[in-house]
Amino acid sequence: MKYREHFDRQVTREDVWIPTRDGRTHLHARIWRPTDAETNPVPALLEYLPYRKTDWTAPRDAQRHPWYAGHGYASVRVDIRGHGDSEGTPGDEYDAQELADGVDVVNWLAEQPWCTGKVGMFGISWGGFNSLQIAALAPEPLKAIVTVCSTDDRYDNDVHYTGGAVLGIDMLAWAGTMLAFAARPPDPTSVGKDRWLPMWRERLEALDPFLHTWLAHQQRDDYWRHGSVCEDYTAIDAAVLAVGGWNDPYRDTVLRLVEHLPDDRVRGIVGPWSHQYPDRGLPPGPAIGFLQETLRWWDQHLKGEDTGIMREPKLRAWLNDPVPPATSYDVMPGRWVGDDNWPSPSVSWDERPLGGTGMGAAAPVLVRSPQHTGLDAGRFFPFGNASDLPPDQREEDGRSVCFDSAPLDARVEILGRPRVRLRLDSATPRAHVVARVCDVAPDGSSTLVTRGVLNLLSRHGRDRAVEWTPGTYETVEFELNGIGYAFPPGHRIRVAVSDTYWPWVWPHGERGQLTVLPAESALFLPVRDPASDEHEQEDEDEHEGRGPIRFEEPEQAPPLPVTYERPAEATPERLVTYDVAKGEWTLEVDPNYGGSRVYPDGLRYEESARETYRIRADDPLSAVAVSEWTIRLRRGDDWDAEIMTRTELRATATEFIMDSRMETRADGETVVKRAWHRTTPRTSA
Repeated sequence: MKYREHFDRQVTREDVWIPTRDGRTHLHARIWRPTDAETNPVPALLEYLPYRKTDWTAPRDAQRHPWYAGHGYASVRVDIRGHGDSEGTPGDEYDAQELADGVDVVNWLAEQPWCTGKVGMFGISWGGFNSLQIAALAPEPLKAIVTVCSTDDRYDNDVHYTGGAVLGIDMLAWAGTMLAFAARPPDPTSVGKDRWLPMWRERLEALDPFLHTWLAHQQRDDYWRHGSVCEDYTAIDAAVLAVGGWNDPYRDTVLRLVEHLPDDRVRGIVGPWSHQYPDRGLPPGPAIGFLQETLRWWDQHLKGEDTGIMREPKLRAWLNDPVPPATSYDVMPGRWVGDDNWPSPSVSWDERPLGGTGMGAAAPVLVRSPQHTGLDAGRFFPFGNASDLPPDQREEDGRSVCFDSAPLDARVEILGRPRVRLRLDSATPRAHVVARVCDVAPDGSSTLVTRGVLNLLSRHGRDRAVEWTPGTYETVEFELNGIGYAFPPGHRIRVAVSDTYWPWVWPHGERGQLTVLPAESALFLPVRDPASDEHEQEDEDEHEGRGPIRFEEPEQAPPLPVTYERPAEATPERLVTYDVAKGEWTLEVDPNYGGSRVYPDGLRYEESARETYRIRADDPLSAVAVSEWTIRLRRGDDWDAEIMTRTELRATATEFIMDSRMETRADGETVVKRAWHRTTPRTSA
């Protein structure tokens, strides 16, 4: 990493209040801009988040926003209403109020004397989501966005549902996380010593756990259509640079955006990365000069300079070379490939029948996996930590039904979203089917390549629930997550099928089994022609200035001098235990978002979290998920605030049961203490 301390333009920083259209609520913003911007105006860049600019995102903000400002932009970080130091009360994620406020901020920025009137938005995860969603509202000044690790489909490609199934691991965990995050107080140094406590109390009294809302909408309805830009891609006028990682759950959005947006307004980059900005150097690498690449995007679309970025391939993707299974890779081997169209003419479909030669028997097979199948799935949101990625899949494969190819006689490269077609019968009206594609080495080790889930209730559409009639066969087909991967000669391609995947997928209430007809089932692989790299070299004359795909080395502004403190008693990030007498499996997870830290202004931010998932191998109704958080913020003897939350989800055969509680304290005295108990029918989950 190169830290740049000197820029062509000197930078100043100021904190301001931005009004919203209701005339009562102001959002708190931090602006980095060139000191001469009022006489030499610049475009504005907006990052708009609930994650607190004064502490939680402050380290990464210090490395990005000043860098952009030094290159001739006003780079702006705004706390969403009811979060951080902004006024008002928190709402649901990406609700209409949040998006309306975002439009107000875009328009306000464009009107400032130091702004040229052109605005861009950027962000990762939440900030990537609302960048896309506000772009779909098309405020006139918003000309370009950079959306990283985000989604165009809030129902089927977010933290709530996958393939129509409840995401047990993040439906609960993220709801618990956001309950704790939304309960954090404003900072007295920003809002005033007399205001922070009344503002905090108002915020706490308005809180309601997201989990209640999310589980009340178990099918794709208007609630999920709101904010899902896949409903109407034509609504987006801004130029979109979409960035993702093969180890991030949102990477399929990049593929859909480059497919559906016009060629002159979209480019996509998918690297090997986790749920992180791709310049941070967190596993798996290699990292790239992301800020420099985005500067090319901003200069092209906000300053009208020809930076050559629109002559880059429409999709630049990292093709992973084969690797042995591991829970972390410092650097993923592979290479960059480029496609000027997506879907690409360089990619063709290879159909591999599961009952074909080398793929297993043609006779019907029973799939009845133990309930703890999925414990080796890895983290839903890999964050660059040591235990994030799936380990060797041999144990998972042993709990599944596997169809193996013959040893490959040549390298097979895939790029895109594989599909699985299964002819099957379910013994129960409600069931799931899960398919994993693995790379099996000659020594038997099994590396997870990609996977997909289908709730059979949603096989005719995510907006409806159609129960299965046991004793009847149907053909179902579903996509797996996108991937770029090369299977080497001598290895086997494995398709592993299970009907459970805990805790990623919350089990249905009845123990069932599937009967699969392999001869009428198949894997479809998007095989990339290895000669396409040669064709790219031949086509360079058509794209003046284009050579092999390369990125600069990472560069940022100097880091904020933050001290990170390790806990006195470190606990494992990911721990699996088995109670033999009970037949109960327990997974304990430390999400490790950053832990405790001390900031230059004396703020001490302490954070600890634990997620627990329990299930018995033979009982789907034994599933329990718990999220526990403790957060403390203090600055000398002047300020001391604590938040403790606990969120639990369990289920009967007919309903979900949700219990949450929150306790907050200021200087050791209780501020607000609340508890919630909710139930909701299991309509399709």
